[in-house]
Amino acid sequence: MSVLDDIVAGVRIDLARREAARPLAEVRAALADVDPPRDPMPHFGGAGSSVIAEVKRRSPSKGDLAEIPDPAELAAAYARGGAAAISVLTEERRFGGSLADLVAVRTAVDVPLLRKDFIVAEYQLVEARAAGADLALLIVAALDQDRLRALHDTARELGLTVLVEVHDEPETERAVDLGAELIGVNARNLKTLAVDQTTFGRLAPLIPDDRVKVAESGINTPADVAGFVAQGASVMLVGEALVTGGDPETAVRNMTGVLG
Repeated sequence: MSVLDDIVAGVRIDLARREAARPLAEVRAALADVDPPRDPMPHFGGAGSSVIAEVKRRSPSKGDLAEIPDPAELAAAYARGGAAAISVLTEERRFGGSLADLVAVRTAVDVPLLRKDFIVAEYQLVEARAAGADLALLIVAALDQDRLRALHDTARELGLTVLVEVHDEPETERAVDLGAELIGVNARNLKTLAVDQTTFGRLAPLIPDDRVKVAESGINTPADVAGFVAQGASVMLVGEALVTGGDPETAVRNMTGVLG
C-alpha cells in the first residue's frame, strides 16, 4: 500500500464517522447561512506571483512542523502579508488539521480559503462550502477519471473553485481533459513522498496557457518563487517555509510580486 493509499483509507474512516454524526442533508441545509464564495481567479491571473499560504501543523514526510495553537492568528498574518488565498489542511491523522481550523480561519480573514484534504466524496465538498471554503483540492492520483469528473462538477455547482493537483504526465493529461482551470503541479510524489524539483518544469508545458498553473512543494525563498514564475507558474502554494520561519507575514510579503 502506498502512502497515498494509506492516507485515503484513514480519510474514508473519518469521513464515515462524520457522515454518521451529521447527515448530508443537514450539512447541505447549512449552506443557506454561508456567504457567497470568493473568487480567487482574478488575483491568480494578475501580474507577479500569487501566494496560497498554508496552515499546516504536520506532514507525513517531516512530522511535526508547528503547533499553531491559533490558526486564525496565523491566517491574519498571511493576509497582512498579501496572500491571495489561504490553504487550511483539514486532514486529521497525518496532518493534524480539522474543519474547526477552517471555520476559525474563516472568521479571521476575507481572502479566499482552500480546503486542502484528500477529497473522495461529495460530502467533503458540501462540508467544505458549509465551513466557508471558497476552493477545494482534488488530487488526480487519488481518484479515477469518472469520480474526478463527478467531484469536479459537484464542486463547481457549489460555487467552489477547484485546484486539481497532478504529479506526472498522465495525471496532467487527465486534468487538462477535465477542463480544469486551476492546475497544481506537486513536486512531491504522494505515493513515495519523494520530491523532484524538476517536476514543474517538465509538466508545465503540457498545460495550456489559458489555465492557471500552480507550483506546489519545495518553495522556500523568493528565489524559488522567481524560478517557478520563469517556468510559467502564476501561483505558489507554500506551507512548511511559512510555518517554520518565525515571521509568516514578512515571508509571504517577500514571495509576492516576484517576477520572472
